[in-house]
Amino acid sequence: MKILLAQMKHETNTFSPVLTDLARFARGQATPYYDDDAVQAYAGTGSALGAFIDVASRAGARLEVPIAANAWPSGPVEDDAYEHMCERILSRIKPDIDAILLDLHGAMVTRSLDDGEGNLMRRVRRAAPDIPIGVALDMHTNMYPDIANNCDVLAGYQTYPHIDLYETGARAANGIVAMLEGRVHPTLAWGRKPMLPHVMRQASLDWPNSELQARCQRMEREGAIAASLFVGFPHADIDGAGLSAVVVTDNDTGQALAWRDELLEFAWAHRADFVYEVEPLEASLARATGIEGSPVVLLDHYDNAASGGTMDTMTVLAGIFEAGLTDVAAFAIHDPQAVAQMVEAGIGNNVTLALGGKLDMPSIGLTGEPLEVSGRVRTITDGRYVNEGPASRGVRMDMGTSVVLDTGNVEVVVISRHQEPNDLACLRSVGIEPTAKRYLMLKSRVHFRAGFGDVARHIVECAGTGVCTSDYSTLNFTNVPRPVYPLDAV
Repeated sequence: MKILLAQMKHETNTFSPVLTDLARFARGQATPYYDDDAVQAYAGTGSALGAFIDVASRAGARLEVPIAANAWPSGPVEDDAYEHMCERILSRIKPDIDAILLDLHGAMVTRSLDDGEGNLMRRVRRAAPDIPIGVALDMHTNMYPDIANNCDVLAGYQTYPHIDLYETGARAANGIVAMLEGRVHPTLAWGRKPMLPHVMRQASLDWPNSELQARCQRMEREGAIAASLFVGFPHADIDGAGLSAVVVTDNDTGQALAWRDELLEFAWAHRADFVYEVEPLEASLARATGIEGSPVVLLDHYDNAASGGTMDTMTVLAGIFEAGLTDVAAFAIHDPQAVAQMVEAGIGNNVTLALGGKLDMPSIGLTGEPLEVSGRVRTITDGRYVNEGPASRGVRMDMGTSVVLDTGNVEVVVISRHQEPNDLACLRSVGIEPTAKRYLMLKSRVHFRAGFGDVARHIVECAGTGVCTSDYSTLNFTNVPRPVYPLDAV
C-alpha cells in the first residue's frame, strides 16, 4: 500500500500588504520541505502531517511526501508559488497511489483564486477519481463546495488556540485507512451560515464555540467519522467567508445532515455571542497599571502574524512607553532593517532608530508610522527554536536574525521573519524568561493562550492598529455576500 501525504497551508488576509511568495512557505529554508526532508521535518511532531506519517506507517504503507509548505498568514498567495506547490502534489499522483492525505488550511486565497484549496482538490480528484482522499483543515476554514465535494473524509481542528493539529490529522487519516480496509463507507454533509464571527470571540475556551466544539466531539463518540464546526476567517473579502459545518458519517447521509444542521442552527441562534466589543487603548492601559499579580499580558490584537498582520505597527508599544509601564517584554516587532542596524552596532552598544512602521496598509487607509526608540542591544540570536508545545509541539521555528533592544523599562524583541507568540520558547530563545516579567506585550489574538495561557495572571486586550482589526467598520467588504451578520442586522 502506498499513500501520498502533502502539506500546503496558508490563511490569507486579503487586506494584508505582506507578500506571500514561495520563500514565505520555506520559512527560512531555501525551499519548502520536499520528499525525505519533509518526513524528517515533521515526523514525531504534533502536526497534522506528523499524524499522517504515523497513521500511514502503522498501516504498513509506503509514503510519498512531495511537499510540506506552511506560511504564516499574509496577503494573497502569488500565482507562481501556488502553482509550484500544486504541481508538486499533482505530479506524484500515479497508478500505484492507494490514498491521498492533505494537510491544508482552508482559507487560502491567491492572486487569481478565492478558493485555493478547492481548486487543488478539484484537480486532485480529477487525477484520482477513485482514490480515497482525506483532508485536515484549520478551524478558520472558509468552506467552498470544491473542498467538501472532492474528498471522502474531512476533519477540522476542534481547538482554538490550535493545540489539536495532530489529533485532527489522525481523525482524517484513520477514516481513510478504515475506508481502505472496507470498514467504513463515508458520507459527508456540509453547509454555511451568513455570519462572520469576530476572531476575538472564536476561542474554543469561550462560549459559544466551546459548546460547539464539545458537541462535535460528542458526535464523534456517537458514531460520526468526523464532525467539524469552522468559525471561518473573516479577514478575507471573498464570497465563501464565514461559519460552516461538515459532518462525515459511516454510510448515513440522513444522520450527517441532521448533525450538520444541529451545529449550524446552534451557532446561528448564538450569533450575537460571537460579536466582539472594542475597548479604547487608553482605557486598557490605564486599567493595566492597577492590576496586581504578574505577568500581565498586554494583547496587541490588531496586528498579529497568525492573522496576516504586518507585525510592525507601533501604536500599542508607543502607548506602553507613554503610560510609563516598567518591567515589560514585548514580542515582537517585525523589522529586518532595524535588526540589521542593531547587528551592525553590536551587543552592549546603544542605538537610536526608527522602529517598525515600515509597511503601509492601503486597504484600511493607514501609512506606516515608525517610532523613534533608544536603547541597548542586549541579545542577538539566529531566531531558531523548537516549539515546547502544546501548539505544534516539536516543530522547528525560524524568526530570522533576532535582537533584544533594552530601553530600560521595556525589552523589545525585534525579528526578521514573522512569528506568532504562541509558545514560551519564542521569548526563552532570546534570553527572556516570560514568567519573570511584570508585563508581556504580545502581538497575538487567541493563539498566545496555547503557550502563555497558564502563566498569564491577567490579560488586557489592547486595540492598536493593523489589518487584523476587530473593528469591522474599518474593513471594506465588497465580495462577501450580503446580508451577513454582524455587518447587517440579519
